[in-house]
Amino acid sequence: MKRVRILLADDHREMLKRVVHLLQSEFEVVGAVNDGQALLEAASKLRPDVVVLDISMPVMNGLEAADRLRKAGSRAKVVFLTVQEDPDFVHASRASGALGYVVKPRLTSDLVPAIKEALANRSFVSPLP
Repeated sequence: MKRVRILLADDHREMLKRVVHLLQSEFEVVGAVNDGQALLEAASKLRPDVVVLDISMPVMNGLEAADRLRKAGSRAKVVFLTVQEDPDFVHASRASGALGYVVKPRLTSDLVPAIKEALANRSFVSPLP
């Protein structure tokens, strides 16, 4: 069976390393980039099944990048991984086409379930304080 291809975007190198470590046993991590513009370029070349991205990134933020992905016709499922715990960001992520919203403190417990839910076309949102 073909492994799900995941593209990551986060401007913190250590966070990217943690996410790769968490996901690599179950998924194929096809790339990791540091900003929204690089995400768009990588997504067009790599054609991932899922994009996991941060909201706050340089050059282009994750919300804009997700919106542009959708408008460009990408079929990748979008899951945000962010420190933003404000419900307004959850609503903005959904407006950008995302199915998943994981807060970084819940990375290890929520990211894999969020990806699996997105692949099944269901939404997943980490519990917010």
